[in-house]
Amino acid sequence: MAFYELSKALREQLCNKIEALLTKDLQNGSFMHFLNYFSDHNTYIRKAAYLAVGRLHKGAASETEKIISHLEFLLQEKEFRVRQTVVNAAGEIGKTNFEVVRHFFDTALFDEHHSVRNAVIGSVKKMGEKNPAPVLEWAQTYLHHPDKEIRREICHGIELRGRTHPQDILPLLRQLEFDKTARVRNTLVHVIGQISYKNGCLATVIADLKKWENEEVVTKAIDEIIDVYDRYKNFAVMTQQEAADYINQHFPNNALVHSTT
Repeated sequence: MAFYELSKALREQLCNKIEALLTKDLQNGSFMHFLNYFSDHNTYIRKAAYLAVGRLHKGAASETEKIISHLEFLLQEKEFRVRQTVVNAAGEIGKTNFEVVRHFFDTALFDEHHSVRNAVIGSVKKMGEKNPAPVLEWAQTYLHHPDKEIRREICHGIELRGRTHPQDILPLLRQLEFDKTARVRNTLVHVIGQISYKNGCLATVIADLKKWENEEVVTKAIDEIIDVYDRYKNFAVMTQQEAADYINQHFPNNALVHSTT
């Protein structure tokens, strides 16, 4: 039976069971249950496992060394789902203690499997939201990496912090305005749109964009912002037209935003 076909009570029982068995592995120096749940084909079982690791770390800091040791061993597994779940588990720990898991992301960022690299992006998002200072400092070290996919993944990864605190990530984003790879620039434009529609964010983003030098990127970013105010109209703090009018006050010569009608 699939995870969400179970009743809420049975799901809670299963999650408690997973946590208890992972605890048993840590106590016995075993990997049997870690491997079982970290490799499960059901996404929600793997999620229950990595969330359990996060709770174990939060509930008993004295067990951190054992947890990290287990995760380091599992990161070497051939099965990509195991490595993916390791990265997600490290992300749960990194929301409060990034330094002890930093090396997992230094490794997984270059993993051969896209699912593992995507787990890095997801983990950077959730860590950056809760524990921004060390995570953004780490992101900065890869922002100009020779591999365009690394630059793109870092740009995407810092997005979630920017949705509530755009001022924290705009200095990093600006460093990519002249990136030579269209895929990176497209991700940059996407992220700018995503950090522009919540309360107080548009003014911060527009004020920063006025300092950017790449007119093509700025124009595309403005177009994306306007589009986001339509796509997310149920969540945005302004109507699309109100956003366009605001932008026109600061970019009066930009024909893209004179009217949305």
